[in-house]
Amino acid sequence: MNPDNHDDIRAAVRESYGQVALQGGGGCCSTGSCCTPAPAAAVSQGLGYTADDVNIVPDGANLGLGCGNPQAIAALQPGETVLDLGSGAGFDAFLAARAVGDQGKVIGVDMTPEMVDKARANAQKGGYANVEFCHGQIESLPVDDDSIDVIISNCVINLSPEKARVFTEAFRVLKPGGRLAISDIVASTGLPEEARNDLALYTGCMAGASPIDALEAMLRAAGFTAIAIQPKDESRDFIRTWAPDRGIEDYVVSATIEAQKPVRG
Repeated sequence: MNPDNHDDIRAAVRESYGQVALQGGGGCCSTGSCCTPAPAAAVSQGLGYTADDVNIVPDGANLGLGCGNPQAIAALQPGETVLDLGSGAGFDAFLAARAVGDQGKVIGVDMTPEMVDKARANAQKGGYANVEFCHGQIESLPVDDDSIDVIISNCVINLSPEKARVFTEAFRVLKPGGRLAISDIVASTGLPEEARNDLALYTGCMAGASPIDALEAMLRAAGFTAIAIQPKDESRDFIRTWAPDRGIEDYVVSATIEAQKPVRG
């Protein structure tokens, strides 16, 4: 794989997660080829979701993907408008909808048509009138300027070959004072070239991870303040299962990423 070929990377990610949508889950942050799939509910509870979280959403919304729980740091309030980057089958979007209530709104954006179709079907099945799902790329969001209170995302931005554009777009669509609440994979040290060029590790949320200092620089360049990136060393235990015997857990870790768009003076 050429890590500089953005179109090839996007095509591979789209194909992989299209298959996840059609198959109904992967059990790790990929198509499942990197590990033995585990039950989605068990995976999600291991990432910090509650039993109530995994049981309250429509069947098929939780595919067992992710690397954390952005709901835990989002502090969502009734009436807020939330944007979910890489919304998949709708799991985090539906949990956010419960938090913001009928007066709030949740928008999910995903570039995989099969995921968008699945999420829309789940929304209809669950009667979520305050949730909508859009097909689009997170580097070019189909969302109005200054329209979002909170952006959430779970293990998706690492899949983008143009992360700086993702943060620039996030800044554009957030209202002044709006905030990011993201769970993602970051590089704790430099990845070996062999790993960076492994397409399976890229679509599996590992090879595309950026170092923390690079992410902080991208966020600052986009205009964000109050940046806080907190790695979770304990996440190496579940990352090890994503690529057994590859030692990838020595190079990447799950982290929470928080930042704020300044209020205009």
